[in-house]
Amino acid sequence: MFATIDELPRDSTVLVRVDLNSPIEDGEVQDNRRFACHAETIRALCDAAHRVVAIAHQGRPGQPDCTSLDQHARLLSTGYELPIDHCPETVGKTAREAVRSLAPGEAVLLENVRMHPDELADRTPAEHAETDFVAALASLGDAYVGDAYSVAHRAHASVVGLPLAMDAYAGPVMVDEFRANAAIQERTFDGPVVMVLGGTKVPDLLRVIRGVGDRVDTFLLGGVLGELCLRADGYDLGYDVDDGELFDPLWETHADELAALVAGESDRIELPTDLAGPGPDGERVDVDVGTGPKSHPYYDVGPMTIGRYTDVLADADAAFVKGGLGVFEDERFANGTVSCLRTIAKSGAFSVVGGGDTARAIELYELDRTAFDHVSIAGGAYVRALAGESLPGVDALTR
Repeated sequence: MFATIDELPRDSTVLVRVDLNSPIEDGEVQDNRRFACHAETIRALCDAAHRVVAIAHQGRPGQPDCTSLDQHARLLSTGYELPIDHCPETVGKTAREAVRSLAPGEAVLLENVRMHPDELADRTPAEHAETDFVAALASLGDAYVGDAYSVAHRAHASVVGLPLAMDAYAGPVMVDEFRANAAIQERTFDGPVVMVLGGTKVPDLLRVIRGVGDRVDTFLLGGVLGELCLRADGYDLGYDVDDGELFDPLWETHADELAALVAGESDRIELPTDLAGPGPDGERVDVDVGTGPKSHPYYDVGPMTIGRYTDVLADADAAFVKGGLGVFEDERFANGTVSCLRTIAKSGAFSVVGGGDTARAIELYELDRTAFDHVSIAGGAYVRALAGESLPGVDALTR
């Protein structure tokens, strides 16, 4: 369905859209797995003797993390042994000169594409393709490579306009992410299909449950969604304590849908039977969900729940994960998330772990990444793929 970089004409000047958006701490751009993935794409294009013009963004205009990409270029160069210069301009004379000076096998990273006002303008892909901004970018090269699957849910100029204005190809990250993340909608599995849903992004998770229809046999719920569903099922849980503002606003918005979900999908939904939180001395304390009124926050599922969930996962033919079952960054409350990931890794099931936060648990607890069929670097795009929704950046490459 895609033309890929193997089909690029020889000796091309290629505009490759990557996603290097990263957290910034104390003014320093933090390395993450996106750098490693896109460095391989840029390296492959350079090794094929193309001239590579990388396009990326950082943050949003008006936000503190909307900065120059000079640090990103240094990270690619020093961390991944990928010589790449930074151009302090996205379009204009300096950018044209930087591209003209490239020899085959060399690369340059243009300035943060979101610093140009036309990048985020509210336009259709066809309208983006007709702008002076896209025309100026397109004039820099012979072909476009879309590799930034993690922003494919955004109808921005460099994501949907450029591939309409140039010969367009899909990069390796785009291809791998699309195939794995769309598997829930497109593949047929012989045995049970299980989905682990946790974290804090309840609207996204409800969207996924609606979107997958009957393709999933069992949902294993944890995190905020799990506790809210317990509240909908009549337990004295799923509300804020200690002046929190997480559960109550979500309950106010989604109470009816949560109640309908618990009542209508009881044969497919597994809810926690015990939860864990901090004790008086900060130690982990596991309690039954029917213990009584919630007096402190819960940060993980308990051992009985973990046992039930891992039994289900051990028999799965396919397992999809979105969100952690607890606050796994704290080792005290990582049991649920890590136990399920370890079970999936050993099960032999087709497996996709999605969302940057969840994928980080694999690194944090030194799990074998190769034991999973795919570990996604996408967040919003992964949610839309699971829900069976189209992605503008994918559509633009498959016109």
